Amino acid sequence: MAVEASEYPLQRLAPVQQWSPSIHYAQFQRMATGALPQRRLYDFELLYVSQGEAVTTMYGKRHVIEAGQLIFLPSGVYHQNEVTSFPEAHFLGIHFDFFGELEIQTEADMIVNEAAVAADKFAREAISEAFPPLSSRTIYTPPLSCVQLMERVVEEFTLRPAGYELVCKGLMLDILVQLFRTHSSQALTETSPHDGKLIELMTRIEKAPAEDWSNKRIAAQLMLSPDHTAKLFKRLAGMPPSEFVQSVRHREARRLLRETDLSIEAVGDRIGYPDIHYFSRIFRKLEGITATDYRKLSRIL
Repeated sequence: MAVEASEYPLQRLAPVQQWSPSIHYAQFQRMATGALPQRRLYDFELLYVSQGEAVTTMYGKRHVIEAGQLIFLPSGVYHQNEVTSFPEAHFLGIHFDFFGELEIQTEADMIVNEAAVAADKFAREAISEAFPPLSSRTIYTPPLSCVQLMERVVEEFTLRPAGYELVCKGLMLDILVQLFRTHSSQALTETSPHDGKLIELMTRIEKAPAEDWSNKRIAAQLMLSPDHTAKLFKRLAGMPPSEFVQSVRHREARRLLRETDLSIEAVGDRIGYPDIHYFSRIFRKLEGITATDYRKLSRIL
């Protein structure tokens, strides 16, 4: 029997022990300003914006995705992606299913051909009594640790060393748990009277990471005490102000190392760490490898 489009995504209640995500595609992407055709997927996609801005029209609404955010695109749901920043936007995209139930040979196998719909091919979303469904929220702001896991998925999927399927499965489970936890923590703070100002300030930090974003200045911007600011920040962002600033700067450093030929010193200066030795220590601490090695690896991917 045919399934109405409004009934997607199909879901399956299953204990987490039965979850076995399979990666079908994982790549860094660039797209010029403009809109893509409306489409549906047989699998699921996490589409993370690392630079620029995009809009996805889905469920009859336009969802703005800013740098540092991702959108969850469910199986079987009509959506249209559009880059609104000029001249382009940069993405990290991961296609997957929750139970390893799809056989994907090419990228075309992930996209529904509306002239020949394979109704039995739509993947099912795993749901658990422990968390609300991932599809119950459209836009997520993943923490730095989650973004790093997504980048590792791209690395494993691209290089395909021995055992990469198992590594990707483990990474994907970790990513899903982090998104579920993010969902829960953000839901708790949606009614806070300070949310608007705090989100606006976080956006400013994202756009100008090199500025002086000390705890004192951040508190002054919100006209709150440093202690109160730290509590609000941790509830909304999942981390205190200093860690949020550090995560934004680290993400921008990774982008500059991947996408430009700036010297290591210049990259540090661009993100607010003019002391190359301090920048190098911080980068290695957060990434696990040196900035130079990260750049070399990113040129392979």
